[in-house]
Amino acid sequence: MGSLDTNPTAFSAFSDEAGFQPLNPEDVRSYLHKTVDFISDYYKSVESMPVLPDVKPGYLQDELGAAPPSYSAPFEVTMKELKASVVPGMTHWASPNFFAFFPSTNSAAAIAGDLIASAMNTVGFTWQAAPAATEMEVLALDWLAQLLRLPTSFMNRTSAGRGTGGGVILGTTSEAMLVTLVAARDAALRRSGSDGVSGLPRLAVYAADQTHSTFFKACRLAGFDPANIRSIPTGPETDYALDPTKLLQIMQADVDAGLVPTYICATVGTTSSNAVDPVGAIADVAALFNAWVHVDAAYAGSACICPEFRHHLNGVERVDSISMSPHKWLLTCLDCTCLWVRDTHRLTDSLETNPEYLKNNASESGTVTDLKDMQVGVGRRFRGLKLWMVMRTYGATKLQEHIRSDVAMAKMFEDNVRDDDRFEVVVPRNFALVCFRIKPRGAMTEEDADETNRELMERLNRTGKAYLAHTAVGNRFVLRFAVGSSLQEERHVRSAWELIKKTTSEIMKGEIDAE
Repeated sequence: MGSLDTNPTAFSAFSDEAGFQPLNPEDVRSYLHKTVDFISDYYKSVESMPVLPDVKPGYLQDELGAAPPSYSAPFEVTMKELKASVVPGMTHWASPNFFAFFPSTNSAAAIAGDLIASAMNTVGFTWQAAPAATEMEVLALDWLAQLLRLPTSFMNRTSAGRGTGGGVILGTTSEAMLVTLVAARDAALRRSGSDGVSGLPRLAVYAADQTHSTFFKACRLAGFDPANIRSIPTGPETDYALDPTKLLQIMQADVDAGLVPTYICATVGTTSSNAVDPVGAIADVAALFNAWVHVDAAYAGSACICPEFRHHLNGVERVDSISMSPHKWLLTCLDCTCLWVRDTHRLTDSLETNPEYLKNNASESGTVTDLKDMQVGVGRRFRGLKLWMVMRTYGATKLQEHIRSDVAMAKMFEDNVRDDDRFEVVVPRNFALVCFRIKPRGAMTEEDADETNRELMERLNRTGKAYLAHTAVGNRFVLRFAVGSSLQEERHVRSAWELIKKTTSEIMKGEIDAE
């Protein structure tokens, strides 16, 4: 690196008499060809790479230098350093041996869409600033709403014309929660006759204890008093889903105490165990208090494009908003979280900005929705293109095939676990996540079992041949096996199970030898 940075004439051959041209057409063509070759080769070879890297914090600065270069270098040098230093430090989410967290799926169509969107580099804060980008986002969201069989009240445009509802593509579920919390907060303050935000300390929000931690962060960001954020305990009697009866009791107690029930987050496919909160029953409870209901279907929402899973969204016609993330399980690369609301005005009333420099005839006509008014920021990427390209290229049938294949592989793994009496499946499998563990045996306590399962996970992950994550369910240490990486095939699931069995046998033999 040092020699590249100290000789101002080292790359004079790459200078151009016309001056610096960062978008020189020939450079664009050359760089992108090399990049596409790199990506294609990466997907061919990622299976053989350790899923988890063996690097230390700060390693990249040591290899690439602490200071930026002063002088240019050929693109080949940049790519060489990428391959030599960056790739070995990656956790390979694209690996077919990746079974941790939830999948981060991808596809050729999504990559192409993201590349084109990056090249066009639009900033679509208003319809006029990027008409096609706005129209594409509206269209893609309406297409996906139809695949999910959402009510037309959530669609931007229906056969009868422009509807009252609509959607927006955000970066993450956290943003979807935050913007809907803000809208629900403002509606509750108006409803309770609050003078400005003086009534904010009286507002209460509700979710199961299995709800993603980002919900509780979003509540704090939206200004809710932490003392009024209700995390409702769940248990095996409901398969760790939110109990509507318990919810009703807690909300009524809050009303009796002078609080204002404001927002309920129901989850379809919780992170820990894939629990499914009963959407319809929760909506019925919420209606008694005029509280906003949001459905977080970030992961499992993708499965609901298949008719056999759609019942998990039953009752959605009575909720106020729903979000799901195609970047998790619908082959659309990060970032892509789709949010639909039944009444877009409830969102835009809280989030709208109208500076003089953004005023234009289209916005003032009332015939368009400026998507900046449905998100926290103003600037936004052309995210709709990759989502549209995925649906347009693969169609509903291929996308459903993708979901069903993952679910079938997860069921196969679940059957293997159940057939081995050393293990137990901790919660019923709803989609493509299996929560399992080595069960206590003999004189082994629950605490001993937790440590044995932790050791199993750590040994598996150290091999580089598989990567699993864990969670706590009912205060027990549980391994999560999430099927769904885009390159995964049945042989990878079988290989992971063989590795799990072999490693478990080694652990148990060591325990016996130590006695």
